Amino acid sequence: MATLTEHLIKLTDHRERDLLELTLAKALIDLVPIQRVVIARVSTEDNEKRWLDIVSLDARGGGKVVDPLRIDFQSLPRLEDAYDRLRSLRGRQEIEVAWAGDDGPRIYYIPLFVDSRADDEQGVIEVHSAGVLAPEDRQTIEQLHHIYRNMYALLAYSDRDALTGLLNRKSLDDTFYSAVLEELDGILEDAKDEPAPGKERRHRVPPNYWLGTITIDNFHLLNDKHGHLIMEEVTLLVARIMNSTFRTHDRLYRFGGEQFAVLFHCPEEALALGAFERMRANVEKFSFPQVGLVTVSAGFTRVLADDSPSTALERTEQAIDFAQKNGRNKVCSHLDLVRRGLFGEVARTGSVDVF
Repeated sequence: MATLTEHLIKLTDHRERDLLELTLAKALIDLVPIQRVVIARVSTEDNEKRWLDIVSLDARGGGKVVDPLRIDFQSLPRLEDAYDRLRSLRGRQEIEVAWAGDDGPRIYYIPLFVDSRADDEQGVIEVHSAGVLAPEDRQTIEQLHHIYRNMYALLAYSDRDALTGLLNRKSLDDTFYSAVLEELDGILEDAKDEPAPGKERRHRVPPNYWLGTITIDNFHLLNDKHGHLIMEEVTLLVARIMNSTFRTHDRLYRFGGEQFAVLFHCPEEALALGAFERMRANVEKFSFPQVGLVTVSAGFTRVLADDSPSTALERTEQAIDFAQKNGRNKVCSHLDLVRRGLFGEVARTGSVDVF
């Protein structure tokens, strides 16, 4: 069993927020006499909110880690179906529920964050114990939770775009691989793998992950006409439209300037196309203050087994370039363009490591 110091090192050794919940759960199971721990997040789709259990671990062994990108949203429990979780979340306070007498088994519900957060940053820690936890055990939970919050805030600052709050380009590099990890065994070890010097890391991934880029059409002309401050507002509004169009756990990025990106899981190309078409249409019908009509073009690709972020982005850029050269305000699938013979596959360049 790892010591407190070892768990503190693990909690502060991450570059990716997606692994923090698992690390916290493992520390709680190892260091506190509890039976089970669940870390649940609020997931939103089409303005409907449900519970998503990101991590669930048992003291006797076993558990699960869920990839938010691969969830069946309609199978998740509604917020009101877990009343005590919801009370803790809305009240922003710890709730202790004893369900077999004053000294019997109980569940402690602890809000992940007590400050105001976006939906994807709201959640609850659910700690199951056989009886009342001793003060020193409660203190250990609070200390680990405090370190988790500090690390989350630190990583959130480093992987967010300052203007829009969307994820940044560095974050795509850091999370491209971990977004598709499914199994509990080995997840922490995989996260520590580093590429050899001068080589770009690659990872075999399951099918049906899609990466797309979105760009504001005629951005530089609009910037020259309306000025930098107005176009910053346009950029912010496009980011808000992205947040309202895509699902809570889809990864939304801004790479700077007029360029955005999305990484998400979807079973079919047609459904992925539909998501980008909704984004395009939502921007087109929005009236931007002092600018009026703004349109976007998008290109997307399936993430392939030996992809790296740069190779996948290269294909999205080729698709988006085709869209812009053929009228703008369009969504193009790289796979569809290849099928239609409009251009061939993008040549791979650089060293390749497949593992």
